[in-house]
Amino acid sequence: MSSFQSWLNKTKTGLQNQVGRFKNKDFLDAIVAGCAVVSVADGTIDAEEKQKMAGYIGRSEQLKAFNVSEAIERFNHFAGNMEFDVMVGKQEALRSIAKFKSKPEEARLIVGVCCAIGAADGDFDPQEQAAVREICNVLNLQASEFGL
Repeated sequence: MSSFQSWLNKTKTGLQNQVGRFKNKDFLDAIVAGCAVVSVADGTIDAEEKQKMAGYIGRSEQLKAFNVSEAIERFNHFAGNMEFDVMVGKQEALRSIAKFKSKPEEARLIVGVCCAIGAADGDFDPQEQAAVREICNVLNLQASEFGL
């Protein structure tokens, strides 16, 4: 089992409770911004990816502490900005995430949820992993801590 899989299995059950403790709009924005960055890692978000992300947010034990419609609306905001201009949209998403670089517990949870999103389809591909490494850099975390 990879170190990422081991880490994910070990922490998955605790994510939901941790997300609930940090429930607020900035934190929601950071999580869905990270999800959007990971989902556009291949350069585009097509309709299937949007549906998969919306479905994952709606079903996810880790994210159910949040209002699903608000989470989807914020995801669409970040994803839409990246579809319009990937660099500008990505920078906006990373700014939302960067608000948590001085809060390591929340930062680790954001990265954990992004890893879970990347692995949701069973294939945490190199582009998605690179996107999560970039998120780690923004949050001043070591990607190796997450098996990346």
